Formats: sequence, structure tokens, C-alpha cells
Amino acid sequence: MMFARPLFASILGAAVCLTALGTAVTLDPAFAASGGTEVKIIVSGNAITSGDIQRRVAFLKLQRKGGNLNQIARQELTDDMLKRVEMKTRGINISDQEVDQAYAGFATRNKMSVTQLNQLMNQAGITPDHFKKFIMVQMGWGRLVSARFRSDGMISEQDAVQRMLKDGGKKPVATEYHLQQVIFVVPNSKRSPAALAKRRQDANAVRSRFQTCDTTRQQAKGIIDVTVRDLGRIIEQQLPPEWAKDIKATGVNRTTPPHDTEKGVEFLAVCATRQVSDDRVAQLVFSMEGVDSAAGQEKKAEEMSSKYLEELRKDAKIVNR
Repeated sequence: MMFARPLFASILGAAVCLTALGTAVTLDPAFAASGGTEVKIIVSGNAITSGDIQRRVAFLKLQRKGGNLNQIARQELTDDMLKRVEMKTRGINISDQEVDQAYAGFATRNKMSVTQLNQLMNQAGITPDHFKKFIMVQMGWGRLVSARFRSDGMISEQDAVQRMLKDGGKKPVATEYHLQQVIFVVPNSKRSPAALAKRRQDANAVRSRFQTCDTTRQQAKGIIDVTVRDLGRIIEQQLPPEWAKDIKATGVNRTTPPHDTEKGVEFLAVCATRQVSDDRVAQLVFSMEGVDSAAGQEKKAEEMSSKYLEELRKDAKIVNR
């Protein structure tokens, strides 16, 4: 979980770990995939090979997708290339560590070790390297869509004021949470169901002794690989969907249940809450109308993603062979 990332990046980033297994694409000749053969598609000078298409078809088969799988694979790979080119243009870089954490998290959620997931990828004709590149693209695209939301999706401060005037000058009220994050780290190389179970045990031991956010670090002393982070104040509309329900159900000086995440096992402590009502809150609340549920947020993210991708497609030079 990364609270530093904006909302829609969180939504799309989560999809990487929860939906399905994918393959990768190549980015210009310098990034050509190993084992690539005949060039089948060129997207603004960047090649997609027959090998890339074969791996994507294998991915679609793993998902039990129907239809013309070769055509679907070509379209998906073209879209992925458009995203990669835009990531490069905008300076969006996803670290290997982030990708490895997401990959390991996917394995855990599917009750597999990383080794078992590697075997599945190879047996299915996808390969771990291609799936990791797919993860990288999805994470980067999520950040691009999030940035687009900040620039285009938020209503202007002037529009927010107009809305308030129509409501008789009444400003919307939102709950602000002061949160602390406690991470019981599980390195990717040691990640297994048994390791996660041990870390959940450690997390619950700290939770049982929890008093206030001021004493968390003291309570965690003596436990190996524990990170305590103060996340600051976060408006309820900005809470990541995977944590929002637990946070809202947690009282002050209490902790959420632990979650298995890419980093290991985490829980959140609610240090304080307060009701806030100002122009910033009004702007956020009005912008998020209709997307206060997970389904609403996903729909909004998908709409913005589709619109963004269509713009890239119109500006790109795409050659199919």
C-alpha cells in the first residue's frame, strides 16, 4: 500500500495484483525483447514482435478468453506500447523493487510461492520477465491516469464555490484521519505462507499492546524488520479502497486488522480524527461525487483511462504488418 500515491493510481495499481497474468511489450529497438522474432506491429517506431504476440495469446488462454485471440493480443499489446511510450515521455519510472514486490504479492494472494509462480509463467508460455513488465506498465499507467485526474478530473476552486453558493453557502464536511502505518517486512526472497503467518502473529502481538501512536515505535522494539511510518492527515475520500472500510470502522487509538501486502504484513493505526470543512475539502468532495464506492472509483478510473488511451492512439503512428 502506498498512501503517497494518489487515488486513481492506487486503484489501477491494485488491479495489477488482483486481476490476471499478462505479458509484456517492447519499447524501441534498444528495448527489444529477447527471443523476439518477426516484427508484426510498429507503434511510433517501437516494435512488437510475433514472440510478444504469442506470449500474449498464451496469457489470454490462461484467462480462458474467447474470440480471435491473435487479434485481441495485437490490440492489447498496441495499447500497452502506447502506455509505455507515454510513460517514457512523462518520466514515469517504476523500480524493479516495486515490480518484484507486486509480483510476490500476486503469488501470495494466489496461494503460491514465487518459485511456483515462475513455473506457471514458464509452463504457460508467458515467462516471469514478461509478466513483470506487464506489472510495470500497469503501475506506470495508473500513475499517469492519477496525474490526469489531478489536472482534469478535479473541478476548479471557482466551480466548487459556485456549487456552495447554490447550496446556500453550505460547505461539505469530511472526516480527516491522522494515520500511522506499521509494516512487518517480508523480503521477496523469503516470502512464503509460513513467513506471512509468522509476521501476522508479530503484527497481532503489537496490536494487542497498542496504546497510542506515540508509543508504537517503543512497542515494536526488539521485533526484526518492522517499519513505522507517520502518514499524516488524509481526507476520507482519499483513502485507498482496500483500506477504507477498515479505517472507517476503527476508533481513535485503535488499529485495523492486518493486511498481507507487497511489503509483507501491515496494519494502520488511527491516531486522531476530526471533521473538516473548507474550500479544499469542498473541491475534493464535489469532484468525487458518484465515486465514493469502490465500484464508482473503478468506473471513474476506467473512463479516464479509456479517454487518455484514445488520445494517445490518435496521435500515434501505428503500422500493422
